[in-house]
Amino acid sequence: MEVIIKPDAESAALLVARLMAKELRSNPHLVMGLATGRTMEAVYALLAEMHEKEGLDFSLSRAFNLDEYVGLPPEHAGSYRYYMNRHLFGRVNVDPRNTHLPNGMARDLEAECRRYEEDIRRFGGIDLQLLGLGQAGHIGFNEPLSALRSRTRVKALTPMTIQQNAPLFDGPGKVPHRAITMGVGTILECRRCILLATGSDKAEIISKAVEGPITSMISATALQLHARCTVVVDGAAAGQLRGADYYRWVFANEPEWQEFRKLELRALPRAVHSGRSRRQRGVGRSAKDQS
Repeated sequence: MEVIIKPDAESAALLVARLMAKELRSNPHLVMGLATGRTMEAVYALLAEMHEKEGLDFSLSRAFNLDEYVGLPPEHAGSYRYYMNRHLFGRVNVDPRNTHLPNGMARDLEAECRRYEEDIRRFGGIDLQLLGLGQAGHIGFNEPLSALRSRTRVKALTPMTIQQNAPLFDGPGKVPHRAITMGVGTILECRRCILLATGSDKAEIISKAVEGPITSMISATALQLHARCTVVVDGAAAGQLRGADYYRWVFANEPEWQEFRKLELRALPRAVHSGRSRRQRGVGRSAKDQS
């Protein structure tokens, strides 16, 4: 595992977007695992800008999202299909047929979970998995006590998750109580993963996920087992990391990061600033929101 500490949320998002763009340019057939949440809006806005201004090509790529709510149709504004279409798929030249999310409306949810796993295998597995970090340390909807070898399945959401997602709906009573999520074991099979977390409210859980013991109570700790996992945080989220000085030294000195050390943040798209303003006002925060 590598930990990269950037000064602020904007530069952290830029680094993640540039890492993803490099992977896509080196492999146009890249199979991406994608996440949702407020934090990811900045990454997707930057990728869309790179597509528009730099010709970043998504036409041959495929995408598999981490999760989807059970019982929400894709056109529902709270669904993750709606989110992805709005923030990324509808803004780049990806073939809609190559964008995959679990079907939360499936009559047979167990069969849908098996189908999703089979589709990932059919396309050769996930090359690059983008992850966020929930307040309880969960990746995807792998709530506490998720088995570290778990596969795509239906997962009951905790009362905390439901309560914290309520602002995105019309109150707690409207939040779905279940979701289909890739399992921890499914996630660990990706060839490379990048986790992005920002903000002081993530400092404690980041320290546990990166430097604490591996435990099913915090599913993100399983990433310590991954051979190629990069964790990108801003200074606020890094506030409780004991090894912060070492992590900064590695980024400043290792040759593999040379091309990324001098990244300069250009003016961010309006969508990024808008999303940041909403976060600062506390609007739309969610338990799964990787912000």
